[in-house]
Amino acid sequence: MRLANPIYESLPAVYMLAGSVLLFVSYRLHTGTLSVLSMIAGGIGLVGGIAIWLRRRDFRATDAEYWSQRQSDQSDEKLR
Repeated sequence: MRLANPIYESLPAVYMLAGSVLLFVSYRLHTGTLSVLSMIAGGIGLVGGIAIWLRRRDFRATDAEYWSQRQSDQSDEKLR
């Protein structure tokens, strides 16, 4: 099953936003089990969102370089 493109593209931002909200809730609660759990979940959400966003960015940059290099190699072969 594939997600719609706008939903797929917005997932890292949603994860980062949810993680930030949970970290803020943890900060406001000060003490207790709920505070610790929200801090852990917020940290995981924030780091996960950043990791997904960075991996997608790196893949797209590498993929674009690969295809531009491949096209130039093919055009060089045609000239020979």
